Amino acid sequence: MSSASQLLALSRENATMIALAESCTGGLIAAALTDLAGSSAMFDRGFVTYTNAAKIQMLGVSAQTLSDHGAVSEQVAAQMAQGALTRSDATIALSVTGIAGPGGSDHKPEGRVCFGVATSDGTITQTRDFGALGRAQVRQATVNHALTLLIQTASSQK
Repeated sequence: MSSASQLLALSRENATMIALAESCTGGLIAAALTDLAGSSAMFDRGFVTYTNAAKIQMLGVSAQTLSDHGAVSEQVAAQMAQGALTRSDATIALSVTGIAGPGGSDHKPEGRVCFGVATSDGTITQTRDFGALGRAQVRQATVNHALTLLIQTASSQK
């Protein structure tokens, strides 16, 4: 069973709905979920907020947080997830913001992706350094990890 299929089964079982706030993946996580027939049982909506302005306007990310920490930070990932949760009918919201490449810096290297997961119980964040795998591979690794996080979160929702 694919990760998306497993997530759909869990979402039906636990009556969870998902919203996404994607930056570096540009909608790839939403595409992975909606590739499944019946995905409307788990997927409410997605926000693709590639620019800082979009993060502010669509998700309510603080301009100060962006200025203080940069778009690729756990602080921004948390606000993106919280914004998606409050602007949807979802019970779980996941966000991703990162540097797919090419490029990056010593401080924020290529392949670094910050994740946020928001539920009514609160928000968790984490950072994964996938490495300079190339743009497509970093984005796919991000999708795979996002699905794993969603499965873990949906499993805990009862």
